[in-house]
Amino acid sequence: GGYVGAIRAAQLGFKVAIIEGRKNLGGTCMNVGCIPSKALLASTEHYHFAKERFAEHGIIAQDLTIDLGKMMARKDAVVNQLAGGLTMLMKKNKIEVINGWATLKDDHTIEVAPGEGGGEALTVEAENIILATGSAAIELPFLKCDGKKVVISDQAIALPEVPKKLVVIGGGAIGLELASVWSRLGSEVTVVEFLPQIGGSFDADVAKQTQKILEKQGLTIHTKTKVESADVGKKGVKLKASQDGKELDLEADVVLVAVGRKPNTEGLGAEAAGIKLTDRGRIAVNEKWQTSLPNVYAIGDVIDGPMLAHKAEEEGVAVAEILAGKPGHVNPEVIPGVIYTSPEVASVGMGEDAAKEQKRKIKVGKFPMAANGRAIANDATDGFVKVIADAETDRVLGLQMIAATASDLIAEAVLLMEFGGSSEDLARTVHAHPTTAESIKEAALAVEKRAIHA
Repeated sequence: GGYVGAIRAAQLGFKVAIIEGRKNLGGTCMNVGCIPSKALLASTEHYHFAKERFAEHGIIAQDLTIDLGKMMARKDAVVNQLAGGLTMLMKKNKIEVINGWATLKDDHTIEVAPGEGGGEALTVEAENIILATGSAAIELPFLKCDGKKVVISDQAIALPEVPKKLVVIGGGAIGLELASVWSRLGSEVTVVEFLPQIGGSFDADVAKQTQKILEKQGLTIHTKTKVESADVGKKGVKLKASQDGKELDLEADVVLVAVGRKPNTEGLGAEAAGIKLTDRGRIAVNEKWQTSLPNVYAIGDVIDGPMLAHKAEEEGVAVAEILAGKPGHVNPEVIPGVIYTSPEVASVGMGEDAAKEQKRKIKVGKFPMAANGRAIANDATDGFVKVIADAETDRVLGLQMIAATASDLIAEAVLLMEFGGSSEDLARTVHAHPTTAESIKEAALAVEKRAIHA
């Protein structure tokens, strides 16, 4: 969010400086989150498909082995390539990069302490300030991270060896993605989720189908389960959990804590400078992303809303445009969410369950990937697409899907909803054949019970 907002501000003629404590720009997402985890997901998916499915395609591959060091080196190379690209973008846009940790003193003044890349202590003054400090992983009070036997996602993308047994506490996007990575590499993985379903706010049928697919791939998943205590020893970790009143004992060589993230406000000096926080500890902002100090703005994970990189990016652009007197805007109703397992799980807008809870009158269309020609040809038939539309206006309220390329396919639904499109609009749009995108068209047709291929 920060670097994107900086680039847009520079494009609009502002003199811009960006303060970052890490050696590289890009925040959590690029350095220890989205990018490195997706690199590992890609590598391990190649390996898993070669090991489990190649023979069905007439490809005989024997004695497949893993070079974990080389895999990690490739992941790091991906991050470094993008980091170098960001450095070039800063120079191209004449943005001054200050390596250091920032503390807000007032609405125009920032004190900077030396960062990971060195630098020096200095004071920065600005007409306007954007806070884009992101978030950090939440730790459990009885299970502190030691970076070896108890890890958060930052360390789980760089384990030195494949653990024999891995317990993941948390069945959200981060937990499921990293559980998939290490399971594919041979670890015995157990996922423990406190809520009745994995996947967070996805509809129950989506969560249930996703769990069934992941369990078929080798994951053990316990929902409605709470970890009560932990004993960290020299050889591993013993966990005591409860599930429906019954005690559950779990053992692991490594435990990944993936129970959520918290805003990075500690040490920022926001409250001392006069900035109000919400009850949840996030920075309070108005509809223009202004804090209680009119010249200070906040975006991304540090404010309310989903903690997603693309949400932060769009808010960064919007604030820069508002500062330039333009109508900056982000539609919170059409921010997509994705879990990058195999297959991927994606959604945008209102789900079927949420619509029913709100007593909305809706129409729902579903189409199975197993009936899609390209999915069959690609050996990727797990999942389905679901379109939720208003029963009276036919306006699409939301879309959820499980599909091999759901992270890309969801963009069509986002675009449709941004322009207030209907299920009929989607159903009458010509889709190339054969493509997995046809499953979206078919689901839209199914809203009026006129799907062609199911």
